[in-house]
Amino acid sequence: MGPRCPICGKAATGEQRPFCSDRCTEVDLGRWLGGAYAIPAVEPQDDVDLDGMELVSDDNRPACKPQG
Repeated sequence: MGPRCPICGKAATGEQRPFCSDRCTEVDLGRWLGGAYAIPAVEPQDDVDLDGMELVSDDNRPACKPQG
């Protein structure tokens, strides 16, 4: 049993591999262009106190102050 099409699950063909047809290839392209395959981002915790312009640390490391 060979590789399966990631869109519909049918057997992938040599010409369209990893897909089984032009249709599934175009469905995949449409998903990429539409953002369906985007990896969700996790916003990092805000480590900067913009009011005091001082880096804040909660892990017992000394805070760094910007030079200038």
